[in-house]
Amino acid sequence: MALSNPNRSAATQTKTRVQPAPISGICVTCLDGCPGPCEIGRSAIRGREVLYPSPFGKVTAGADKDYPVDFSHFNIHGTCVGAQGVEPDPDKAIFPAVDVSVQVGTTHKVELSFPCFTGALGSTEIARVHWESMAVGAAISGIILVCGENVCGMDPQAEIKKGRVVKSPEMIRRVQTFKDWYQGKGDIIVQANVEDTRLGVPEYVIEKLGVEFFELKWGQGAKNIGGEVKLPTLERAKQLKERGYIVLPNPLDKVTQEVYKARGIKEFERHSRLGMVDEEDFYRTVEHLRKVGAKRVSLKTGAYRPADLARALKFASQARIDLLTVDGAGGGTGMSPWRMMNEWGIPTVYIECLLYEYAHHLAQKGEFVPDLAIAGGLSLEDHVYKALALGAPYVKLVCMGRSIMTAAMVGNTEGKKLATKCAEEERNLTEALLETFAEAGTLKARFGKDFERIPPGAIGMYSYISRMTQGLQQFMAGIRKFKLSLISRDDLCALTEEAAKVSGIPYVMDADAEDVEKILGYRRR
Repeated sequence: MALSNPNRSAATQTKTRVQPAPISGICVTCLDGCPGPCEIGRSAIRGREVLYPSPFGKVTAGADKDYPVDFSHFNIHGTCVGAQGVEPDPDKAIFPAVDVSVQVGTTHKVELSFPCFTGALGSTEIARVHWESMAVGAAISGIILVCGENVCGMDPQAEIKKGRVVKSPEMIRRVQTFKDWYQGKGDIIVQANVEDTRLGVPEYVIEKLGVEFFELKWGQGAKNIGGEVKLPTLERAKQLKERGYIVLPNPLDKVTQEVYKARGIKEFERHSRLGMVDEEDFYRTVEHLRKVGAKRVSLKTGAYRPADLARALKFASQARIDLLTVDGAGGGTGMSPWRMMNEWGIPTVYIECLLYEYAHHLAQKGEFVPDLAIAGGLSLEDHVYKALALGAPYVKLVCMGRSIMTAAMVGNTEGKKLATKCAEEERNLTEALLETFAEAGTLKARFGKDFERIPPGAIGMYSYISRMTQGLQQFMAGIRKFKLSLISRDDLCALTEEAAKVSGIPYVMDADAEDVEKILGYRRR
């Protein structure tokens, strides 16, 4: 069975005319005269544009490759005996009593109401459009919000003097929106890449905007190159080229300008440079961030080879940073080369298993292990439990990118529909929101008149987090564990022998063998 689908995908709006050959993905009979609906055919017309999921700015995309082992190959154990973290009393050991809050960090800890945080919402158009909903939603849900790379550099109104940002209205909007709704739990993280560092973004957001949690970025699980976005106009492309970005095709080239005027070029690409990891430079950068006022420092790394994962963990340990996030292949993004998203990097389950092994080794040696987070295609509460258990006790959080954004986008779409309908019917929008969103009444009780200022997308995001909270509580009650810190690898069983081999989690038919022998005097051959 093929694991991926070369030459056609809904992400690139391509398909084949007839059944494709398994290896190449080309139609078994490629017909002369076919208009070419496949990726090869579309590439013959639009070239590099077909590298990326589309339409840009309207979609997030996740790999459609079917990996040999994923989270569905594990199940969560249940038990009918006792309770941990609460008195074993049927009137007290009820699932609403499960505590799913968590603290992360070293010296200056942050408490979250639920063990997840958003993916990095950077300079893509879809992140900009939905920022208010995501920021308000994160703040009222008590989770961490991540502001991604290139926001200042992409800000059309940014003031840059001598190569350094001195004011960015877009970054001010992003930080202030979260702070205006902050309820005491969660935090906002701002992320930096090569261009951000050159522009002085770390110093700007820490010293001028009061950001306390800053993240260095080595990469992400969706791609092994820097961030990219598409640009709709020649003027915008020129602006970013002059700010030092890689822009393709070159908007300053006269031939490019002529082709653009003839509409042969309909868009430009802005790319970020590759970061060059150096151990001593990493330590100096972490120390510099702390000196300029960062209370917490994190590192985000992608689905690179095992040696790079080892470097990330070792450097994070030596620098005693507050959080290391490891992003597995197969997750999602606003824009990444589609074939790269499917065919590059170590998938989430595999890289988390390696991360656990490396972290456990450091812990056994008595070395510092920072709080860890895992990312890469996680969407619902079973994923949250399995990810925390597979990396226990070191993995404390999960990063949920596309899923949280989906909740916000659906909330916004529903809000627009209700606003239009209420205007037509001369009806109160608040009443319509209370009827439609199950958690709207809870938010109205919390915020009173301010409820009317909450974007529908934020209500959708809050509702989604609320659903996952109860779902996680139910899973935990089912295994009789009432605090997140009690989750362990022993909570899982592997459903296939391959999953058992990859993870070290017992195959389901071998699980509890010693306990069974004690109870029955029987051991399965």
